[in-house]
Amino acid sequence: MRMKSIRLGLIALLITPAAAILGQSDFGNPLNGLETLKDFQSMRASSTDPNWQNGNHDSRPIEPGQTLTLADLKGPGRIVHFWNTIADTEPYYSRLLSLRIYWDGETNPSVQCPIGDFFGVGNGIDQPFDSLPVSVSSNGRGRNCYWPMPFRKSARVTVTNDGKERCGSFYYQIDWQKLGSLPKTSAYFHAMYRQEYPCVMGRNYLIADIQGRGQYVGTVLSVCLVSPRWFGEGNDYFFVDGENEPGLRGTGTEDYFCEGWGFSPGTQPYFGASYWEGDAGDPVGNVGSFYRWHIPDPVSFKKSLRVEIEHKGAQTFPDGTKTGFTERDDLFSSVAFWYQTVPHKPYPDLPPGPDRLPLRDVILVTSAEAKSAKHSDAAVTVEHFGNINRFWQVWLQPENTNAWMEIPFHATKALDSDLVLKTVHAWNSGIYNVLLDGKQLAQLDLYASEPTAATDKLGMVHLDPGAHVLRFECAGKSAGSMGYALGFGSLISRSMAYSRSATVDLRTLQKH
Repeated sequence: MRMKSIRLGLIALLITPAAAILGQSDFGNPLNGLETLKDFQSMRASSTDPNWQNGNHDSRPIEPGQTLTLADLKGPGRIVHFWNTIADTEPYYSRLLSLRIYWDGETNPSVQCPIGDFFGVGNGIDQPFDSLPVSVSSNGRGRNCYWPMPFRKSARVTVTNDGKERCGSFYYQIDWQKLGSLPKTSAYFHAMYRQEYPCVMGRNYLIADIQGRGQYVGTVLSVCLVSPRWFGEGNDYFFVDGENEPGLRGTGTEDYFCEGWGFSPGTQPYFGASYWEGDAGDPVGNVGSFYRWHIPDPVSFKKSLRVEIEHKGAQTFPDGTKTGFTERDDLFSSVAFWYQTVPHKPYPDLPPGPDRLPLRDVILVTSAEAKSAKHSDAAVTVEHFGNINRFWQVWLQPENTNAWMEIPFHATKALDSDLVLKTVHAWNSGIYNVLLDGKQLAQLDLYASEPTAATDKLGMVHLDPGAHVLRFECAGKSAGSMGYALGFGSLISRSMAYSRSATVDLRTLQKH
């Protein structure tokens, strides 16, 4: 029933003017009005092959540093649906592709943020989820936006590749309505990205600093945890029209995002965690994205709006003392969504693409190197996994538990970081012990009812320069699995963009 209500709500957004959506608190029957003839011309800008009758080159590449114009529209009009899917093999590509939208010939974009974050999932992760204005399908690769975006004179939509590698294929469709005129009350859609790596001691994390008249309609917050223990005790604050004290005051980070007693993966029409992954026992390096859409409860402002959230939670200090409420130096990034009159306050420049990534990956072993690995008497095949952003995987397909695979690799320098496996979990996968240089790091159950690309953490490891051996030993299979297979993609050394020394006491950094 929830999925059905979401889809009906999307229809309501598509056919309802922005001003009406922002002002109403009860959609009623979202199909009401479909029988009434509308006075607009249906239009579309897309990446379809210019040779539309005989061609199938329906995408566009984007070279590093280059900008692709998706649409250059003449108004009055209203964008009602924006879909895209992307073939890009660079890790965390969705944080490296920058979306910008310009209304009515403005030089400062009203929308400026990484494309993944705009569609509700930060940190460069591909993850499916459903909400009312944004829905992502196909293992995180089919992105849909239904925010209504009116414009009076023109609309220009661009994507810039701020990564180091070529974006091979960018497919898109932008559906819009050509109108005779817009109501005077129609405001312009805005979205702005910010980040702090790490959050700055002595001040709240700033989500939005807006000047003008409008209505605030949503927040996406993404995190990467630097410290152990719980991070989400920080309250949200909305300062409306220059208030010295916030008129809207929250009770905790997960409370603002309509959760309770922590976060867990799950999505609703107006709120949810589009993803939340990591080790509950050792949350350092855990990453997640959370969204809150203020659709039934937009925050109205006449002159200005400032939105902040505290970066506070539990902490253990180097001397062993503990507290449940103090500032933390986690990595925060966010997108604020709102409608307002023009002109808007210009945004700060986006950080360079690589500086937006909270995680740094160094690939130690690839599937290409694993092709020649030593292994037990079992069939080994090499094939692609995935239809769009594909990667090679090595399949070890034993018939019993007497299975192993051993992959040598070389570290060019000393590393202290998390080791991460890229694997495929499948209906016929087994349970494997993972060993490094003869020492067991983890036991992984690779079973999944449907084939899934997975990230398996092996923990913090020190690697000396020189030769090493990664070994997998079959330890059986779960009750639901039909086999003992191992699907190996790569071994990665993963570190954070910022990692505080355990000897640094945050109390010395606070500037209250």
